[in-house]
Amino acid sequence: MSTEEVKISVALITRNRPDSLDRCLASVRSQSLQPYEIVVSDDSDDEFMEPTEVIAKTWDCQYIRGPRRGLQANRNCAHAACTGTHIRTMDDDHQFPEDHFKTVQEVVETDPSSVWLIGEYSTSPTESSQIQLPGEVQPRGFRKPIVNFDRCFAISDGSAIYPKSIIDKHKFIEKYQYAGELEFGARLQALGYRIRYSPKTYVIHAGGVSHNSKIVKNSSFIGSYLTYAVYQKHLCKSLECLSYFFSLSVIGSFKREQDNFNIWDFWTTLKEGQYYGELFRLKKYDRII
Repeated sequence: MSTEEVKISVALITRNRPDSLDRCLASVRSQSLQPYEIVVSDDSDDEFMEPTEVIAKTWDCQYIRGPRRGLQANRNCAHAACTGTHIRTMDDDHQFPEDHFKTVQEVVETDPSSVWLIGEYSTSPTESSQIQLPGEVQPRGFRKPIVNFDRCFAISDGSAIYPKSIIDKHKFIEKYQYAGELEFGARLQALGYRIRYSPKTYVIHAGGVSHNSKIVKNSSFIGSYLTYAVYQKHLCKSLECLSYFFSLSVIGSFKREQDNFNIWDFWTTLKEGQYYGELFRLKKYDRII
Protein backbone atom coordinates (compact mmCIF):
# COMPACT_ATOMS: atom_id res chain seq x y z
CA MET A 1 0.00 0.00 0.00
CA SER A 2 1.62 3.28 -1.05
CA THR A 3 1.73 6.40 1.07
CA GLU A 4 -0.62 8.28 -1.25
CA GLU A 5 -3.35 5.65 -0.78
CA VAL A 6 -3.71 5.97 3.00
CA LYS A 7 -7.13 7.44 3.76
CA ILE A 8 -8.12 7.39 7.43
CA SER A 9 -11.83 7.16 8.20
CA VAL A 10 -13.11 7.92 11.69
CA ALA A 11 -15.65 5.44 13.09
CA LEU A 12 -17.20 7.36 16.00
CA ILE A 13 -19.80 5.74 18.23
CA THR A 14 -22.15 7.72 20.46
CA ARG A 15 -25.12 7.22 22.75
CA ASN A 16 -27.23 9.83 24.57
CA ARG A 17 -24.42 12.40 24.81
CA PRO A 18 -24.92 15.11 22.19
CA ASP A 19 -23.00 17.74 24.18
CA SER A 20 -20.03 15.42 24.55
CA LEU A 21 -20.20 14.55 20.86
CA ASP A 22 -20.19 18.26 20.00
CA ARG A 23 -16.98 18.83 22.00
CA CYS A 24 -15.35 15.79 20.40
CA LEU A 25 -16.17 16.84 16.85
CA ALA A 26 -15.10 20.42 17.53
CA SER A 27 -11.73 19.03 18.59
CA VAL A 28 -11.47 16.91 15.43
CA ARG A 29 -12.42 19.78 13.14
CA SER A 30 -9.79 22.02 14.75
CA GLN A 31 -7.04 19.69 13.53
CA SER A 32 -4.47 20.82 10.98
CA LEU A 33 -5.08 17.66 8.93
CA GLN A 34 -8.61 16.33 8.60
CA PRO A 35 -9.56 12.65 8.38
CA TYR A 36 -10.81 11.30 5.08
CA GLU A 37 -14.34 11.02 6.55
CA ILE A 38 -16.14 10.83 9.89
CA VAL A 39 -18.93 8.31 10.39
CA VAL A 40 -21.08 8.86 13.50
CA SER A 41 -23.04 5.76 14.49
CA ASP A 42 -25.73 6.75 16.99
CA ASP A 43 -27.15 4.25 19.47
CA SER A 44 -29.09 6.94 21.33
CA ASP A 45 -32.56 6.66 22.80
CA ASP A 46 -35.26 8.35 20.74
CA GLU A 47 -35.18 11.69 22.59
CA PHE A 48 -31.45 12.13 21.92
CA MET A 49 -31.40 11.10 18.27
CA GLU A 50 -32.49 14.36 16.66
CA PRO A 51 -30.02 16.62 18.52
CA THR A 52 -27.25 14.08 17.93
CA GLU A 53 -27.97 13.98 14.20
CA VAL A 54 -28.01 17.77 14.02
CA ILE A 55 -24.61 17.98 15.71
CA ALA A 56 -23.09 15.30 13.48
CA LYS A 57 -24.27 17.03 10.32
CA THR A 58 -23.27 20.47 11.61
CA TRP A 59 -19.70 19.18 11.78
CA ASP A 60 -20.00 17.64 8.28
CA CYS A 61 -20.13 14.00 9.35
CA GLN A 62 -22.02 11.05 7.94
CA TYR A 63 -24.75 10.18 10.44
CA ILE A 64 -26.15 6.64 10.70
CA ARG A 65 -28.50 4.98 13.15
CA GLY A 66 -26.83 2.38 15.33
CA PRO A 67 -28.22 -1.14 15.80
CA ARG A 68 -29.04 -0.64 19.52
CA ARG A 69 -27.54 -4.00 20.45
CA GLY A 70 -24.73 -2.72 22.63
CA LEU A 71 -21.29 -1.17 22.42
CA GLN A 72 -19.52 -3.66 20.18
CA ALA A 73 -22.44 -3.99 17.78
CA ASN A 74 -22.33 -0.23 17.35
CA ARG A 75 -18.59 -0.40 16.65
CA ASN A 76 -19.16 -3.03 13.99
CA CYS A 77 -21.88 -0.85 12.47
CA ALA A 78 -19.64 2.23 12.36
CA HIS A 79 -16.74 0.25 10.90
CA ALA A 80 -18.90 -1.20 8.14
CA ALA A 81 -19.97 2.28 6.98
CA CYS A 82 -16.38 3.54 6.55
CA THR A 83 -14.85 3.68 3.07
CA GLY A 84 -11.25 4.71 3.73
CA THR A 85 -8.22 2.43 3.63
CA HIS A 86 -7.91 2.64 7.43
CA ILE A 87 -10.37 3.03 10.29
CA ARG A 88 -9.62 5.20 13.32
CA THR A 89 -11.96 4.16 16.13
CA MET A 90 -13.30 6.92 18.37
CA ASP A 91 -15.64 7.52 21.32
CA ASP A 92 -17.79 10.61 21.80
CA ASP A 93 -15.89 11.78 24.90
CA HIS A 94 -12.48 12.08 23.23
CA GLN A 95 -10.50 15.23 22.53
CA PHE A 96 -7.17 15.60 20.79
CA PRO A 97 -3.86 17.45 20.98
CA GLU A 98 -2.64 19.72 18.24
CA ASP A 99 -1.70 17.93 15.00
CA HIS A 100 -3.08 14.62 16.27
CA PHE A 101 -4.43 13.47 12.91
CA LYS A 102 -1.34 14.68 11.08
CA THR A 103 0.74 12.52 13.42
CA VAL A 104 -1.61 9.54 13.07
CA GLN A 105 -1.40 9.81 9.28
CA GLU A 106 2.41 9.85 9.41
CA VAL A 107 2.52 6.88 11.79
CA VAL A 108 0.19 4.76 9.66
CA GLU A 109 2.17 5.59 6.53
CA THR A 110 5.31 4.07 8.09
CA ASP A 111 3.56 0.68 8.32
CA PRO A 112 0.10 0.65 6.71
CA SER A 113 -0.45 -3.09 7.17
CA SER A 114 -0.30 -2.99 10.99
CA VAL A 115 -2.91 -2.15 13.61
CA TRP A 116 -1.80 0.94 15.55
CA LEU A 117 -2.66 1.79 19.18
CA ILE A 118 -2.67 5.15 20.96
CA GLY A 119 -2.45 5.93 24.68
CA GLU A 120 -4.83 8.15 26.66
CA TYR A 121 -4.74 10.84 29.31
CA SER A 122 -7.74 11.67 31.48
CA THR A 123 -7.03 15.41 31.19
CA SER A 124 -4.66 17.61 29.21
CA PRO A 125 -1.25 16.25 30.21
CA THR A 126 1.23 18.01 32.46
CA GLU A 127 4.76 17.03 33.44
CA SER A 128 3.39 14.83 36.23
CA SER A 129 0.64 13.18 34.16
CA GLN A 130 0.85 9.46 33.50
CA ILE A 131 -0.41 8.12 30.21
CA GLN A 132 -2.83 5.18 30.29
CA LEU A 133 -1.65 2.52 27.89
CA PRO A 134 -3.74 -0.29 26.43
CA GLY A 135 -3.13 -3.61 28.15
CA GLU A 136 -3.14 -7.27 27.22
CA VAL A 137 -5.61 -9.61 28.89
CA GLN A 138 -4.20 -11.97 31.52
CA PRO A 139 -5.76 -15.25 32.71
CA ARG A 140 -7.92 -13.63 35.40
CA GLY A 141 -9.36 -11.07 33.03
CA PHE A 142 -7.39 -8.09 34.26
CA ARG A 143 -5.07 -6.14 32.00
CA LYS A 144 -1.32 -6.62 32.11
CA PRO A 145 1.29 -4.24 30.68
CA ILE A 146 2.42 -4.65 27.11
CA VAL A 147 5.78 -6.42 26.87
CA ASN A 148 6.61 -5.80 23.21
CA PHE A 149 5.25 -2.51 21.90
CA ASP A 150 5.97 -3.52 18.29
CA ARG A 151 4.16 -6.88 18.51
CA CYS A 152 1.47 -7.09 21.15
CA PHE A 153 -2.11 -8.29 21.54
CA ALA A 154 -3.52 -5.25 23.30
CA ILE A 155 -6.31 -3.16 21.81
CA SER A 156 -7.24 0.39 22.81
CA ASP A 157 -10.93 0.00 22.04
CA GLY A 158 -11.70 3.59 20.98
CA SER A 159 -8.15 4.64 20.09
CA ALA A 160 -6.95 2.18 17.49
CA ILE A 161 -6.31 2.43 13.75
CA TYR A 162 -7.06 -0.67 11.68
CA PRO A 163 -6.46 -1.40 8.01
CA LYS A 164 -9.95 -1.63 6.53
CA SER A 165 -8.97 -4.99 5.00
CA ILE A 166 -8.75 -6.45 8.52
CA ILE A 167 -12.06 -5.00 9.68
CA ASP A 168 -13.78 -6.30 6.55
CA LYS A 169 -12.89 -9.85 7.63
CA HIS A 170 -13.05 -9.69 11.43
CA LYS A 171 -15.67 -8.20 13.75
CA PHE A 172 -15.99 -7.53 17.45
CA ILE A 173 -17.94 -10.12 19.42
CA GLU A 174 -21.24 -8.36 20.08
CA LYS A 175 -22.84 -10.40 22.83
CA TYR A 176 -20.10 -9.61 25.36
CA GLN A 177 -20.24 -5.84 25.15
CA TYR A 178 -16.97 -5.02 26.91
CA ALA A 179 -14.88 -7.91 25.61
CA GLY A 180 -13.66 -6.01 22.55
CA GLU A 181 -10.29 -4.85 23.75
CA LEU A 182 -9.76 -8.06 25.76
CA GLU A 183 -10.39 -10.59 23.02
CA PHE A 184 -9.99 -8.87 19.65
CA GLY A 185 -6.28 -8.14 19.89
CA ALA A 186 -5.42 -11.70 20.87
CA ARG A 187 -7.50 -13.01 17.98
CA LEU A 188 -5.82 -10.71 15.46
CA GLN A 189 -2.35 -11.61 16.72
CA ALA A 190 -3.16 -15.31 16.45
CA LEU A 191 -4.12 -14.72 12.82
CA GLY A 192 -0.72 -13.17 12.13
CA TYR A 193 -1.60 -9.47 12.16
CA ARG A 194 0.90 -7.09 13.71
CA ILE A 195 -0.34 -4.76 16.47
CA ARG A 196 1.88 -1.82 17.44
CA TYR A 197 1.77 1.03 19.93
CA SER A 198 2.80 4.55 18.91
CA PRO A 199 3.95 7.02 21.59
CA LYS A 200 3.92 9.94 19.15
CA THR A 201 0.44 11.19 20.02
CA TYR A 202 -2.38 10.56 22.47
CA VAL A 203 -6.09 11.00 23.22
CA ILE A 204 -7.66 12.98 26.05
CA HIS A 205 -10.39 10.72 27.41
CA ALA A 206 -12.11 12.39 30.32
CA GLY A 207 -15.13 10.14 30.48
CA GLY A 208 -15.70 6.86 32.26
CA VAL A 209 -18.26 4.11 32.13
CA SER A 210 -19.76 2.34 35.11
CA HIS A 211 -20.23 -1.28 34.11
CA ASN A 212 -22.57 -3.88 35.50
CA SER A 213 -20.34 -6.35 37.39
CA LYS A 214 -21.92 -9.39 35.73
CA ILE A 215 -21.29 -7.92 32.28
CA VAL A 216 -17.69 -7.16 33.17
CA LYS A 217 -17.00 -10.64 34.53
CA ASN A 218 -18.68 -12.39 31.58
CA SER A 219 -16.67 -10.22 29.18
CA SER A 220 -13.42 -10.76 31.08
CA PHE A 221 -14.01 -14.52 31.18
CA ILE A 222 -14.75 -14.87 27.47
CA GLY A 223 -11.72 -12.73 26.58
CA SER A 224 -9.35 -14.65 28.86
CA TYR A 225 -10.69 -18.06 27.90
CA LEU A 226 -10.41 -17.45 24.16
CA THR A 227 -6.94 -15.96 24.53
CA TYR A 228 -5.38 -18.82 26.50
CA ALA A 229 -7.50 -21.82 25.49
CA VAL A 230 -7.74 -21.01 21.77
CA TYR A 231 -5.60 -18.18 20.39
CA GLN A 232 -2.42 -18.65 22.46
CA LYS A 233 -2.89 -22.15 23.80
CA HIS A 234 -1.35 -22.37 27.25
CA LEU A 235 -2.54 -25.17 29.56
CA CYS A 236 -1.56 -23.57 32.88
CA LYS A 237 -2.99 -20.16 31.98
CA SER A 238 -6.23 -21.63 30.64
CA LEU A 239 -6.63 -23.66 33.86
CA GLU A 240 -5.96 -20.53 35.90
CA CYS A 241 -8.65 -18.72 33.91
CA LEU A 242 -11.21 -21.49 34.43
CA SER A 243 -10.50 -21.97 38.14
CA TYR A 244 -10.55 -18.24 38.88
CA PHE A 245 -13.84 -17.52 37.14
CA PHE A 246 -15.43 -20.70 38.50
CA SER A 247 -14.50 -19.55 42.02
CA LEU A 248 -16.07 -16.15 41.33
CA SER A 249 -19.22 -17.85 40.08
CA VAL A 250 -19.53 -20.00 43.23
CA ILE A 251 -19.13 -16.96 45.45
CA GLY A 252 -21.64 -15.03 43.34
CA SER A 253 -24.17 -17.87 43.53
CA PHE A 254 -24.07 -17.92 47.32
CA LYS A 255 -24.63 -14.17 47.51
CA ARG A 256 -27.89 -14.61 45.57
CA GLU A 257 -27.91 -11.06 44.25
CA GLN A 258 -29.27 -10.37 40.77
CA ASP A 259 -26.15 -8.56 39.61
CA ASN A 260 -23.70 -11.29 40.62
CA PHE A 261 -21.75 -13.47 38.21
CA ASN A 262 -22.96 -16.97 39.14
CA ILE A 263 -22.47 -20.61 38.17
CA TRP A 264 -25.04 -20.38 35.37
CA ASP A 265 -23.16 -17.39 33.93
CA PHE A 266 -19.91 -19.34 34.14
CA TRP A 267 -21.38 -22.34 32.33
CA THR A 268 -23.14 -20.41 29.56
CA THR A 269 -20.09 -18.19 28.95
CA LEU A 270 -17.82 -21.24 28.80
CA LYS A 271 -20.10 -22.87 26.21
CA GLU A 272 -20.07 -19.66 24.18
CA GLY A 273 -16.27 -19.59 24.38
CA GLN A 274 -16.07 -23.17 23.12
CA TYR A 275 -18.43 -22.25 20.28
CA TYR A 276 -16.33 -19.26 19.21
CA GLY A 277 -13.19 -21.35 19.58
CA GLU A 278 -14.55 -24.00 17.23
CA LEU A 279 -15.46 -21.32 14.66
CA PHE A 280 -11.90 -20.01 14.90
CA ARG A 281 -10.41 -23.47 14.43
CA LEU A 282 -12.64 -24.00 11.40
CA LYS A 283 -11.58 -20.59 10.01
CA LYS A 284 -15.18 -19.38 9.97
CA TYR A 285 -14.08 -15.92 11.00
CA ASP A 286 -17.15 -14.17 9.58
CA ARG A 287 -19.29 -15.98 12.18
CA ILE A 288 -17.27 -14.77 15.17
CA ILE A 289 -19.43 -11.77 15.91
